Amino acid sequence: MNTTSSRTAPSRTAGGAGCLLALLGAASAPLAWAPRATSSIYGGFEGEQRDLSVLYLDLPLIALGGALVPLLVWMLTSRWTGRPWAAALAGLAALSLGIWGLLEWWTPQHPPSYGDGPL
Repeated sequence: MNTTSSRTAPSRTAGGAGCLLALLGAASAPLAWAPRATSSIYGGFEGEQRDLSVLYLDLPLIALGGALVPLLVWMLTSRWTGRPWAAALAGLAALSLGIWGLLEWWTPQHPPSYGDGPL
């Protein structure tokens, strides 16, 4: 009698939940980051302060961090507790805290606009 198939079905479902959580993080972190990066992409007046490093350096790191942080928290929590719902909640909490921390910490240089500074 083969009893291994009954044990692998819940773990496959839980593994799929972890992958979905990683995909959610990889998609939501750049979407939260993108509005702040527009000033660096387009620059200021006539594109004088353009910084395209946000596209080839910051964007891949933010997408990677958005995928890995909730996935690692999910993996550690599922190993410690053995409950997939607790791991999913911990992964979502880590994702939301990571995005909040990203938005609080990462502030690109904004080009000066009319009305900034002394007259």
